[in-house]
Amino acid sequence: MTSLPETTQRKMGLVIDLDTCVGCHACVVSCKGWNTENYGAPLSDQDPYGADPSGTFLNRIHSYEVQPDEGAAQLIHFPKSCLHCEDAPCVTVCPTGASYKRVEDGIVLVNETDCIGCGLCAWACPYGAREMDAAEGVMKKCTLCVDRIYNENLPEVDRVPACVRTCPSGARHFGDLGDPDSDVSKLVAERDGMDLMPEQGTKPVNKYLPPRPKDQMDRPAATAPKPDGQIDVLAPFLKPVAEEPKGFIGWLDKALEKL
Repeated sequence: MTSLPETTQRKMGLVIDLDTCVGCHACVVSCKGWNTENYGAPLSDQDPYGADPSGTFLNRIHSYEVQPDEGAAQLIHFPKSCLHCEDAPCVTVCPTGASYKRVEDGIVLVNETDCIGCGLCAWACPYGAREMDAAEGVMKKCTLCVDRIYNENLPEVDRVPACVRTCPSGARHFGDLGDPDSDVSKLVAERDGMDLMPEQGTKPVNKYLPPRPKDQMDRPAATAPKPDGQIDVLAPFLKPVAEEPKGFIGWLDKALEKL
């Protein structure tokens, strides 16, 4: 079995803002593209245009409808990938040492040449963040684009995971969560960042920022709910400008009354 390092020099990871994620799947597509063409074995697809398609993805988006105690229901988009846990059970269960956690940055990786495809790490991961590639027979997982973040041939702005670079709403952030003065650590402190399923005791490095309470529209009399529970959004714009007509319109109104 593989052992975990007692400590790591850094804790590189992601902070995902559930308040601003729009569920566009741009991060999923960019992750698939980068990791198919670069690090490790390509991420294969089986019968992608057929009746029963399947494939290997390192990042997936799940969408849930949530009903708050007050207000309308909300649609929450929940990205999920490897959380690079400090106490990663997927590493300690590996019989060949293929799964390991790096001392220098805390990133959990798979040495695919040593992976025998037994699937024990997938069973051990409580987050379902590992996927067996059907074509290669090896386990795949998020690498935090380790072949990208240290690549000095890339412009500095591109030395972040592909999903972070691609996100159009700025919902994904990358940095050292072991440094309390890093931007990601400050963001977690300001927004009460959370661990996913902390009861599992895995101490995930990645954090999630909870959705903020949504603004509620005030409902004046003109926009009060109708009997059927709907709101007439045009009512405020159809209210009379004045209770009694004035000027020429007022004179005309009075003149017509006398006819």
